Amino acid sequence: MKRAHSETFYIDLYTQMLKIRLIEEHIANEYSKGYMRCPTHLSIGQEAIAVGVCNCLKDSDYVLSNHRAHAHYLAKGGSLKKMASEIMGKAAGCSSGRGGSMHLVDLEKGFLGSTPIVAGTIPIAVGVALASQMKNEDSITVVFLGEGATETGVFSESLNFAALKNLPIIFVCENNFYSVYSPIQVRQAKNRDRIKIAKAHGLYAKKEENGNDVLKVYSSMQDSIEVMRENKTPVYLEFDTYRYREHCGPNVDDDLNYRPKKEYEYWLKNCPISNFEKFLLKENKLTKKDLEQFKEEISLEIKKTFEFAKNSNFSSFNLKSEEKIYS
Repeated sequence: MKRAHSETFYIDLYTQMLKIRLIEEHIANEYSKGYMRCPTHLSIGQEAIAVGVCNCLKDSDYVLSNHRAHAHYLAKGGSLKKMASEIMGKAAGCSSGRGGSMHLVDLEKGFLGSTPIVAGTIPIAVGVALASQMKNEDSITVVFLGEGATETGVFSESLNFAALKNLPIIFVCENNFYSVYSPIQVRQAKNRDRIKIAKAHGLYAKKEENGNDVLKVYSSMQDSIEVMRENKTPVYLEFDTYRYREHCGPNVDDDLNYRPKKEYEYWLKNCPISNFEKFLLKENKLTKKDLEQFKEEISLEIKKTFEFAKNSNFSSFNLKSEEKIYS
């Protein structure tokens, strides 16, 4: 369905994606200095899905995520100050400095948490949707997952239960084609169709191959919400995308040669941010001067925020208290 949008709408989408990109690039550049001690999974290259999906949601809607959670957390309105503090193990962190990069939460914004366990939040999200339904809330639950999570037993069980109970939940699959170093073709049969699997369980299912086009993501998500509300059915929504960095860590790891060079170059050219910049310039929705100003303002905010986090107090939780609990 074609929708009319304000000038502010386009700029908001752009600045949100840009902010996520610049934050994660800052993390990557600073990571080797050792003050961020937790593992970190960056979503550089995948920003359009988080931003396109979450801009369709209200504060009262719920989101759950996985190990690659920064973009989802920030797009749902999570605090950069709390996220930066969390990654550094500081008390001001969104999980009081005890969880790190993969355990982000902001209850006020409806971001109920993330976990490193593959597919671990899928059944939790189904439980959240069930509770929301039982309380007659006008809320949607969204759970982000990778294509690797669709290989787990709990994925099928969750789809089945969600369809059985007609739950207000949308499963958003970010297919970046790799699980660590393993491409999808060595993990899933060639004729395995995740859309057909979701439909067979009774869900409305849709695939958008260009998950790096934020407008297509937004439109697909809006359509899915309408179908979910009209038909009282859960939704499975899948987007193709690509991570530019290594699975876990700050580095570019293409020297390992596990991803074909042409494939990597194709997705670099399909960058969600640079392509949206070109669109906005072509449509005269902003100027090159605007772009530079946005980058300067966001970069300054990031610098100040990370300085705040570095100068904050560490979490008071300590190993001695933990030893007492488990002794």
